[in-house]
Amino acid sequence: MTLSIVSRDPKTGEFGIATASASLAVGAIVPHAMAGVGAIATQGYSSNPTYGPDGLALLAAGQSAEAAVEALTHADEGRERRQLAVVDSLGRTAAWTGDENLPAMGHVCRADFTVAGNMLASEGVLEAMTTTFSTSGDGCLAERLLRALRAGDVAGGDRRGRQSAAIRVFDRERYARVDLRADDAPDPVGELFRLYDLFKDPAFTAFRNRLPTHVAPHRS
Repeated sequence: MTLSIVSRDPKTGEFGIATASASLAVGAIVPHAMAGVGAIATQGYSSNPTYGPDGLALLAAGQSAEAAVEALTHADEGRERRQLAVVDSLGRTAAWTGDENLPAMGHVCRADFTVAGNMLASEGVLEAMTTTFSTSGDGCLAERLLRALRAGDVAGGDRRGRQSAAIRVFDRERYARVDLRADDAPDPVGELFRLYDLFKDPAFTAFRNRLPTHVAPHRS
């Protein structure tokens, strides 16, 4: 019912998730991340939203991505209906796809990123996302995530159709550097690209650069 990519940029230390679904407001449940800690996508035939904050707490306590996935799913009697993708602070990745999710379903884990999906048009959706992200060069993480998400969407995406999409990217702050959502749109991935173009507008960039940070708390 959802396709997602979760990544850590080894050059910048950023974490990000991009996700799309034929359900309303996928950005409200699926993507979770914390600066310096990791990133998580929690989804599935019956997604478990607690995997997000609980998984980040495990990663913050020093657990690896694999250990976090094992702990979360082992404690969950509904795990066969869940899907989970995790990247930790060292770029290690792990994922879970329960057997009661609907096909096409699966996940791919690589160094620094993982893709996952269920109720997809075909397994080619994950292949397209993996290939696109792997070959996307030195662009910024947000743009690489968006291109991978679009590749999955073009390959068929969620076999039920399209309704929502979201992207979140964290750098050094506890608040997101990029946090864009298309909660209900006929072309949600296309809407994310439109919103991201607005996000890059110089006027908005200047506004963002004035926001207080932990390093510069007195900006205004």
